[in-house]
Amino acid sequence: MMFNPQSSVSSMLTSRETLLSALETLPDALIVVDDATTIVYANASAQTMLGTTQEALVGNSFWCLAPHLVSTTLYQAVLKARQTRKLTDVEYRSPVTQTWFHAQISPTGVGLAVFFQENTEPTQCQDALRQSEQRYRDLLEHSAERVAMLTPEGLILEISQRPLTDAQVQLEEVIGKPLTAVSWWSSVPHAQRQLGAAIEQARQGVTVRFEARIYPHPGRYLDLAVTLTPQCAANQQVEYLICTGFDITQYKRVEEELRTVLDTVPQFVWIRRPDGSIAYCNRRSHDYAHMMSEQCTEDEWLQQLPPADRQCIQGMWHTAPRTDITHDEAVSLQFVHPEDRERVLALQRQALETGEPYEFEYRLRERQPGTYRWFLSRGVPLRNEERQVVQWFGTCTDIQRQKQTEDALRQSQERVNHLMNSSVIGIFFAEDDVVVEGNNTFLRMTGYNRDELCRRCINWGSFTLPTSKPSLFQQVHQELVVQQDTTPFEAELVCKDGSRLDVLMGGVAFHGEVLQGIGFLLDNSARKELEQRKDHFLGMVSHELKTPLTSLKLQTQLLRKQLGKQGIYNADTVLSRMEAQLNMVTRLVGELLDLSKIQAGTLEYAQETVNLDDVLQEVVDIVQQMQTTHTIVVHRAASPPLLVGDKDRLEQMLLNLISNAIKYSPGANTIEVDIKVSEEAVTLSVHDQGIGIPQEQREKIFERFYRAVAPHQRAFPGLGMGLYIVAEIVKYHGGSITMESEMGKGSTFQVTLPLKRT
Repeated sequence: MMFNPQSSVSSMLTSRETLLSALETLPDALIVVDDATTIVYANASAQTMLGTTQEALVGNSFWCLAPHLVSTTLYQAVLKARQTRKLTDVEYRSPVTQTWFHAQISPTGVGLAVFFQENTEPTQCQDALRQSEQRYRDLLEHSAERVAMLTPEGLILEISQRPLTDAQVQLEEVIGKPLTAVSWWSSVPHAQRQLGAAIEQARQGVTVRFEARIYPHPGRYLDLAVTLTPQCAANQQVEYLICTGFDITQYKRVEEELRTVLDTVPQFVWIRRPDGSIAYCNRRSHDYAHMMSEQCTEDEWLQQLPPADRQCIQGMWHTAPRTDITHDEAVSLQFVHPEDRERVLALQRQALETGEPYEFEYRLRERQPGTYRWFLSRGVPLRNEERQVVQWFGTCTDIQRQKQTEDALRQSQERVNHLMNSSVIGIFFAEDDVVVEGNNTFLRMTGYNRDELCRRCINWGSFTLPTSKPSLFQQVHQELVVQQDTTPFEAELVCKDGSRLDVLMGGVAFHGEVLQGIGFLLDNSARKELEQRKDHFLGMVSHELKTPLTSLKLQTQLLRKQLGKQGIYNADTVLSRMEAQLNMVTRLVGELLDLSKIQAGTLEYAQETVNLDDVLQEVVDIVQQMQTTHTIVVHRAASPPLLVGDKDRLEQMLLNLISNAIKYSPGANTIEVDIKVSEEAVTLSVHDQGIGIPQEQREKIFERFYRAVAPHQRAFPGLGMGLYIVAEIVKYHGGSITMESEMGKGSTFQVTLPLKRT
């Protein structure tokens, strides 16, 4: 039987000798520690468990002398008991012996009394705990990185297997020891000091990062990127530290090999210090500078520079430690094309002063005097955490072939135009609203001829329908001005002869004195015709299904009543389920019919004064009768929200929103509906505590036939029409609908409707 410390200790306080004798006979191990976790007493069972004597235990830290009992779980329980001064129970597994313990921690006058009992009885709760603990241990043992749990003072509570394998030591040799004292840190004094300083910072609540080279065992080193992360309790006190070491040995080796690689690249590569002096030049830069220095002396080209520039450059060269590289670079600048020298020097000097990246093209002379090649020079500053420039990294790339290609492209412009005219895509060029150029496909699609194009008689506004022109121009113009291109969109063009053509459109813009753009047209009539056929088919199918479903529903209701009159009540449940399924199918058919009417523009709306409170109450009553798993909580407005619209359609909108909230929150019990009224509008919010909607799907949920569910969630029924119909009803009533969602916490749909239609 588990020892109850509160009742037993209080009953044994008659005398100190009697108490100690009783404690020594306890089958459970008892260790008493003071507030500094120093052992002040250990009974016989505890001494046997730890394999030592009381003299060796008393006066020493519990965490250092009891490695078989130490774990992060126990450490947190001790902190909790010390802070709350309440009895605390915890079950955990020793990372050293793999033994399960039940520890009971009781506050005392001197500190804490900790009772340990080996826990082997297999219960369902313990099995779950064991599995969780096993996964945690497996994570530590198989982690590719080096992870340790530390007390704020740096004592090891738990540690992954990787550093133990590196150092070829056992777990019990390090548990309860300071991390700074383990062999792989203590063997490197500089790294040991780094770690000690980092622990001091981390125990103050600061996350610390540093790099260090350690030696797990003689003959092997590791470069580590170490992060010390403090974990705080609710009172913001640091409970323990997580120390993670990432192996960056390979990265460091790669960094050392990088310069070797840079010596093989064809570009000029260099690194400058903040003052402009050279810290590194690759072999290509060195060879080029050396080659140029053989053809001219430094004085000859320096004399050609203005005095201020000459003094600035000489000052930079004199600070460079590698005078040979600096001299070679100085001489090479003489071979910059005379027309580019002043610009190059100005850009480089400006970059050093402002600390901003630069990029420019210039020409460098080749071996043969009078011949030059184009180069692209780039320079970027490398900054420290304080945003100070610590180095400049630069490259110089030969772009002579690119320049030649650009010339060839300009010369082949006519051939490109001919190629565009043979395409199935109509391409045109416009300046503001006037089409100034277009390929043959564009002219064929719109019905205009090249003479009209040359005379600039084609106005872009004449292509659009009067009803769509304002919104179309607003969308295209705004996107072109802001982002210089437009998302492809569908439109209906009016051709020269008055016929209409469905197209897919897009374009890009160039900003100059006037807005210029290139657009494309793709004949979309075949796809639109196919969509119309599909919508017609949906409408036809909906009509054909609605009549027999209505008849079947009436017959089912009649049959249930007749069977009830005859006393056959056991059929009522089956018929009720049949009727519920018929209602579901009827609703789906109704949505298909509404969908086809929306696409055809024939969905009818009534115009009447509607009290949205009354409509909501009717919907809630209907849903509450059908759905008994959720409670619908309504927060009404102070005054009745009256608006002009179609009562049935508004009821359909509310029914879809509330039904969706119930369907996608199977684990919740309530759905909340809020109504708020302002002077101009009424806002209705439907909030659930369901599965939520992923961020990438939120822009598509109001599209027809789109369902925001993952493959493993296909159990949710529906065809993806409800929210599309809701959005159309809201749009007709001059309102707006928005949605907010958080994965695993639910979604809120908010509908705003004007109280007076304009």
